[in-house]
Amino acid sequence: MSTTEPNASHVQFCLDLPPRVANLGVGVHGTTGLRDVFRLPDLWQLHLYRYAAELTVDGVVHAIRPGRVSLVPPGAVVEFRYGGRSEHLYVHFELPHSGNPLTVPVMQDAGAETPILTDLLQQAVAAAPRNPARAAAEVWAALWRVAGLAAPAGGVEERGHAAAAAAVAHIESHLAGPLTVPEVAAAAGISHNHLIRLFRAETGGTVVAYIRRRRMERARHLLRESTLSIPAVAALVGIGDLQAFNKACRRELGASPRAIRAASG
Repeated sequence: MSTTEPNASHVQFCLDLPPRVANLGVGVHGTTGLRDVFRLPDLWQLHLYRYAAELTVDGVVHAIRPGRVSLVPPGAVVEFRYGGRSEHLYVHFELPHSGNPLTVPVMQDAGAETPILTDLLQQAVAAAPRNPARAAAEVWAALWRVAGLAAPAGGVEERGHAAAAAAVAHIESHLAGPLTVPEVAAAAGISHNHLIRLFRAETGGTVVAYIRRRRMERARHLLRESTLSIPAVAALVGIGDLQAFNKACRRELGASPRAIRAASG
């Protein structure tokens, strides 16, 4: 299923299976002309913008701003009007025609998801030449996040859930590096104190406790299921000091890293 709704401001698509990526990269426009008009008869278009401009899809005008993302269905007539040199990440792809349909706006503000979407699409661009399957997986993950942007956000409770989800997404994407509560709050677009209150309401605990628990859960998985060295596992969960990692495993998981690995055999 790949059709626009009657008002052409929303699209329906299915994500039950990964996309087939036909082309992707960084598009640079507005250097030789300030207007592009075209259509891709068989391919969807995903764009993540870094500039201000105007996009018209089948006669409906959408404002482009940095951090906005658009999803254009196959066959739509597309017109871009640029204000000068304009750079965006793009993917042209096919989707399955059956499955559970999802409905999203053609244009959305990615908000706190912008860095995550940027990272996913940049990884897809880097992987495409040598690993097309990896590129498709990154694009698939990005599309699910774009679909998630369309969740209701009209009320205080819904906005709170969205901010908490953005915070969790940032934490999950950065477990291998240093994480601070102010950094997570900034990624979610809310204040430090607001984040603390949200996490208390959503998880019953603190942000720091959530980060510690998720690091240890990931460490246990890697120790049991992978052949990575213990120092490598420690680094992948953001604990570079082996003594600290050993203490954390004993405290949170009840055994040393070696004992956890041995028990899995």
